[in-house]
Amino acid sequence: MSTSSASHSTPDLRAALAAASARLGADLAFSASLPALEAALDARAGAVVHAPPGTGKTTAVPPAVALWLARRAESGGEGGRVLVTQPRRVAVRAAWRRLHGAVADALGPESGPDTGRLPDAVVGYAVRGDAVGRGASAVEFVTPGLLLRRLLGDPGLEGVGAVVLDEVHERDLDTDVLFALLADLRQLRPELALTAMSATLDADALAARWATGMGEDPVPVVRTPSVQHPLTVEHAPFGGPRTTADGRVDRDFLDHVAATAARAHAEALDADPTVDALVFVPGVAEVEAVAGRVAALAPDTEVRVLHGRQEPADQDAALAGRADPAVPRVVVATAVAESSLTVPGVRLVIDSGLAREPRRDRGRGITGLATVQASRAAADQRAGRAARLGPGTAVRCHTAAALGAAPAAPTPALAVADLASVVLAFAVWGAPGGDGLVLPEDPPADAMAAAERTLASLDAVDTDGRITPHGTVLAELPLDPPLGHALLRAAPLTGPRSAAEATAALALDLRAPGADLEALVAALRDGRHPEAGRWRREADRLERLARRHAHRAPETREPDEPGPAATATARRHPAGLVAALAFPAWIARRAGEEGAYLLASGTRAALPRDAVGGGLAGQEWLAVAEVARVAGDAAGTGAAIRAAAPIDRPLAELAGAGLRRTEDTAEWRGDRLTGRRVDRLGALVLAETPAPVAPDAAAQAVRVALAADGLARFDPSGRAERLRRRVHLLHRVLGAPWPDLSDATLPGLDALVDGLAADLAAGRSLTRLDAEALLRGALPWPEAGRLDELAPERLPVPSGRGVVVDYPAVHEDTPPVVAAKLQEFFGARVTPAVADGREPVVLHLLSPAGRPLAVTADLPSFWAGPYAQVRAENRGRYPKHPWPEDPAAAEPTDRTNRRAR
Repeated sequence: MSTSSASHSTPDLRAALAAASARLGADLAFSASLPALEAALDARAGAVVHAPPGTGKTTAVPPAVALWLARRAESGGEGGRVLVTQPRRVAVRAAWRRLHGAVADALGPESGPDTGRLPDAVVGYAVRGDAVGRGASAVEFVTPGLLLRRLLGDPGLEGVGAVVLDEVHERDLDTDVLFALLADLRQLRPELALTAMSATLDADALAARWATGMGEDPVPVVRTPSVQHPLTVEHAPFGGPRTTADGRVDRDFLDHVAATAARAHAEALDADPTVDALVFVPGVAEVEAVAGRVAALAPDTEVRVLHGRQEPADQDAALAGRADPAVPRVVVATAVAESSLTVPGVRLVIDSGLAREPRRDRGRGITGLATVQASRAAADQRAGRAARLGPGTAVRCHTAAALGAAPAAPTPALAVADLASVVLAFAVWGAPGGDGLVLPEDPPADAMAAAERTLASLDAVDTDGRITPHGTVLAELPLDPPLGHALLRAAPLTGPRSAAEATAALALDLRAPGADLEALVAALRDGRHPEAGRWRREADRLERLARRHAHRAPETREPDEPGPAATATARRHPAGLVAALAFPAWIARRAGEEGAYLLASGTRAALPRDAVGGGLAGQEWLAVAEVARVAGDAAGTGAAIRAAAPIDRPLAELAGAGLRRTEDTAEWRGDRLTGRRVDRLGALVLAETPAPVAPDAAAQAVRVALAADGLARFDPSGRAERLRRRVHLLHRVLGAPWPDLSDATLPGLDALVDGLAADLAAGRSLTRLDAEALLRGALPWPEAGRLDELAPERLPVPSGRGVVVDYPAVHEDTPPVVAAKLQEFFGARVTPAVADGREPVVLHLLSPAGRPLAVTADLPSFWAGPYAQVRAENRGRYPKHPWPEDPAAAEPTDRTNRRAR
């Protein structure tokens, strides 16, 4: 592509843009909304545009905003360039191509380098590794990531008069961050015109959030109604699950999609030979598989593929229409074709109904792409592609019920992705943690905290979340922070080229055969991989960056330089070093079962079956770069290793230095504690040796035992448990200062835990521990002196005997119980009670033989009523024992009549 530019006058620019806008907008529905957009820009220098797919907002708005800026400049206001974001590089180039062609037509045949009238001066684009216009065009299309890096490097956006964020409904991370930072910039540059365009989002809510970020009145919303042609929706569901247990797309389902596409296209061609078909599948592998099957089923059809990893020329060919008007076409695409792109001739859409979205397993710390049912909004956008040019048909390869159960819109990346890049951008902006910034929605607090920890481990931010010099460098690199860190750190050890090659393979997210990253890099280097060309260009670029920033690379974490063993391994396994430096929490060690590993994060994962017998098989240590949660076997771990490279222990220790720690632990062996000193790399044990039981380790062991087994672990006689029940009843009835001794709070009793720990650390056997005495040490003083009075172990009954009180367990809200012979309560006119008389005791009245006769918590009522029936039934059964008619006036006794005399 040409990168030259030429000076041009404002009349030339305005005339070219005006002519191009008129030419492009003649048939666009959004053209009718341009006056409303201009009015919004006049009033607020900003707007939210809500326009359904196919209305032409991407084509009509950029030149209209540029013309509005030109008019403002002629009136004495600020002019400047217009930057327009598109979420994908293919969409950037497609949008540029439409406007650039119209401008070239408007300038006429006399335009060119010799005339000084270049279309590139009016409209250009910039994506990673490719650009037109040298960043000086009046309208420039860019990816959100590229604009974000420009903004962080030039926080004032010097020379820019307007920014248009297109396709904000896709909610990618870079667009969300730009949404927040541009609103913040607007407070310093109120003349900066901002426009956000969405096809599906709630425009009013988006406008309100943006206004809050700008600190201004509500941002105007400009709407355009849908103008789609009639659309027929049909269903051709698959007879089984579309995905396998390990999260992959079922091969039989892909056969079904291909067969459905071939059949539906053949039927459409019978009615209209000009109809072309567009097939949606979730990823690149599925695109290639379905395209191959369609080509076999329809040999007279031109089959093209369209996805983000293609070479630009191949993408252009997919978007160019039929090469031969007589040969029908089928384009198999990923979600890149959902919005912003128009594929010529398409009036038939075949939709697999699947999408690939980021997901984060918070429990395991795993973030990756998952294959899910596409949202209803995405399904509508896909189907709408068939009705852009005329009446169309969409065939969905799933049931209507599956779509009905789908979410309304795709899950925003902000809610499920790793947010390290977001937190890094905020830190560079001077707003650690996003303080004062307003995103389209609030991010999860735990994900933000995890991202801050990740950046701190990379030395990208300090303890207060502020950017460090190393973090500033990472923000300049077109890489996720962990990969940028790995590139800069690995380059001095492996050489810049080897580090760049491994980093490029990871950055491009290329699938590793058998999960083996080294095999992937070897295939790319030898040209045996289909994406070797794209990888080589990326590796070249990263090598230049590594050399440029070599003097700014972070220092090693160790006090000394890496040893010879680590350096030698690094040169043998550069992919392993890069992966380990980027993802130290995923450094893994073999965990017994074949193919199973324990990661430094504590997660267990397993190699896929196709890796068994490959280069990773039997490796003791691995540097894992991708791990995904799966529902299948995965050696029983629930997580599968998708990409990894071999390393050894010295390299693991080098890369995981930030996870290294030594801790004293204690473990139970019978009724005694033994101490161990453990050298760890995260959850991985490097070495352990016997050591004295440290008090802290003993206390922790006691807490664990209490949480698992309760007090019984230390109370073989049960006396401590009986004391605990007495105290807890006083807590329930009388309240403070009597402590809560429930199961939930017992491990937190510092006096108990520290006392037990001290004894255990002294080597005393559990069988000789006085848990009751330790528990008494946790009681309040001086109230503890009244314990036997308020909650006695034995309660005196009228016969004069002390009877054991059965206090309820701490989780039971029931009164205490006293069980004794009925005759022992003769003469009692009140029911016994504890806790200063506030808690009546339930009496279990027994026969002379010890069998239950009655239960009462109101002894006077029992004497006055039920006693007569009990007396009548039992006086003949127990004639040697007294059964007076008036028990309240009788003498209590625990003897027979003869012994009583």
